Amino acid sequence: MALDDEKTIDQLNEEADIAADYLEGLLDIVDYEGDIEMGVRNNRPTVQIVADDDTDIKHLIGRNGEVVDALQQLTRLAVQQKTGERSHLIVDVDGYLKRKRQRLHDIALDAIDEVRDTGEPVNLKPMNSFERKIVHDVVREEGLKSRSHGEEPRRYVTVYMKASASDDLDDED
Repeated sequence: MALDDEKTIDQLNEEADIAADYLEGLLDIVDYEGDIEMGVRNNRPTVQIVADDDTDIKHLIGRNGEVVDALQQLTRLAVQQKTGERSHLIVDVDGYLKRKRQRLHDIALDAIDEVRDTGEPVNLKPMNSFERKIVHDVVREEGLKSRSHGEEPRRYVTVYMKASASDDLDDED
């Protein structure tokens, strides 16, 4: 399929169903109790694991979200194996991604305030592409500019004021 936005709601729901079955199997293997909630958000299938036990849920998130990121990658592969198509499925564990988005939004707003106060560019700490995308979106919404620099895994975002109307070109990665 050429574009992911060509997927129908039925196809997206099918991906979520496949993902939910896969994750339920993994939860059974590790003997964790939890519920799986499915949906479609921003034309992407989403699956949320909501566990009954806070201790178990911390293991499913991991340090800095490493485990939830790995679960997402594995689940995407399972979906691709069944459908034959790449999936942009989002896997979340107990609202971790929502909290992460809010923290990144706050970090971006703090950087924007500093740039507006000083007029000087602000470099943020290295981030993955998901995190950088959130920062770029917030910066654009606030009328400033941002650009990614460096090499993975040390790629970071610089936030700065617009210098001229020609800066309206998209600089983000």
